[in-house]
Amino acid sequence: MKKISVMIPCYNETENVVPISEAVVAEFEKSLKQYDYEILFIDNCSTDGTRDKLEEICAKNKKIKAIFNVTNFGQFNSPFYGMCQTTGDCTITMCCDFQDPVEMIPKFVEKWEEGHKIVSGVKTSSKENPIIYFLRTVYYKVIKNMSSVKMIEHFTGFGLYDKSFIKLLKELHDPVPFIRGIVAEYGSGFNLIEVEYEQPKRRAGKTHNNFYSLYDAAMLSFTSYTKVGLRLATWLGFISSAISLLIAFLYLVLKLVNWNWFQAGNVPVLIGVYVIGSLQLFFIGLIGEYILNINTRVINRPLVVEEKRINFDTEDKDL
Repeated sequence: MKKISVMIPCYNETENVVPISEAVVAEFEKSLKQYDYEILFIDNCSTDGTRDKLEEICAKNKKIKAIFNVTNFGQFNSPFYGMCQTTGDCTITMCCDFQDPVEMIPKFVEKWEEGHKIVSGVKTSSKENPIIYFLRTVYYKVIKNMSSVKMIEHFTGFGLYDKSFIKLLKELHDPVPFIRGIVAEYGSGFNLIEVEYEQPKRRAGKTHNNFYSLYDAAMLSFTSYTKVGLRLATWLGFISSAISLLIAFLYLVLKLVNWNWFQAGNVPVLIGVYVIGSLQLFFIGLIGEYILNINTRVINRPLVVEEKRINFDTEDKDL
């Protein structure tokens, strides 16, 4: 009997962990009776009682597992690590807040059985804030056009991954994993197929995405999969330098010939200082983002440090 793993990352989702576990189990009992399953929650150091709920869930159903992290390792490391801890013939990743529809699981499995080793869920529309959805659309289009690999628009990581792809993830040893970029980079070799869905509203609780987390995601994808920023800095620096030299030369000539009508004073100099200075600050910051990405990879800290495991083959233990 084939085994399907469902990996659900969570952080302060005390209102959702029980309903999502019940919904996933019910979906297997209704539509996927011919498969064995496991559900793995990886908790990113919740502080709202989520862990107590997970303890209760795992005690009632031994097919539900949990990993507790010692601290919050971010929105990318924890899910990636969780995927690598699954044991099924395929792994389905989904959010805990019901924005990834549970009823998509049988559709993903159907495509997997047809031979697609990666099945990516792609949002065609969303019931979230329309402004946020519009900004996401702009971001996806920009990163897709600038990236060195073919990024998938409106793909958040929700999907199904064959165990052969999970094996690849384990071999990457990437300390800053960006699953959307990894899927885009290697997906063609795993017969990737996109399945469309409409994203519903969050069932309960508040989203943990804020400006910083969204910015962090954008810059990770930008610095990991594009060279445009550095190339743009080089070319704009060259062009602005050329223009500055030209203006300086013309200004010198006009001063030497002492044209009376030219009374601009130091205005060109001030404009040049402000424009070039702002460009320098912008690109110093951009280069700093690339350096930060490199620094994180060089330090090569572990993706996650576990505090506890529940319902794994070995005895639960504090690590």
